[in-house]
Amino acid sequence: MSKQSSRRAYTGRVIDVDIDTVQFPNGSTGELEMVRHPGASAVVPFLTDPYAGDPQILLIKQYRYAAEDFIYEIPAGKLDAGEDPAECARRELREETGCTAEKIEHLCTFYTTPGFTDERIHAFMATGLTRGTVAHEKDEFLSLETVTLSRALELIKTGELKDAKTALAILFVAGFRLER
Repeated sequence: MSKQSSRRAYTGRVIDVDIDTVQFPNGSTGELEMVRHPGASAVVPFLTDPYAGDPQILLIKQYRYAAEDFIYEIPAGKLDAGEDPAECARRELREETGCTAEKIEHLCTFYTTPGFTDERIHAFMATGLTRGTVAHEKDEFLSLETVTLSRALELIKTGELKDAKTALAILFVAGFRLER
């Protein structure tokens, strides 16, 4: 599929929307609405040794207008222009939880909804945390919750944890990083 032209329909604080004219694999052409996003980083913060017993992780419970509810999430945020994804993960961890990490390790990178957006999230795990002061943005309404990894997995299983980036990052770290 190749883009033949593009026009900006909307420019916002977090996203832009383009109308792209594309040539499809069969040679026909059509228009696609594309949400453009600079990408983001998300981080699973381990409060205790991830390889010992049932480690503790730090979740945030944040009000999300689109969900019309408070939902469990891991710290995450939009990449600044030219920002390294690992640095973004460190920044978001510090701003949302007040914690700094001794070590940040990349887990995976994924598209959030490739049917209409180019947004990619870079997921990390953080260890060796030191607590500090939070720096929430004016539109962030959240609380911090300490849970065991097994409790986080149960929240995913029961559907109580509904945030896709959080579920994927926790499942990834549990299934591929902490295998015993």
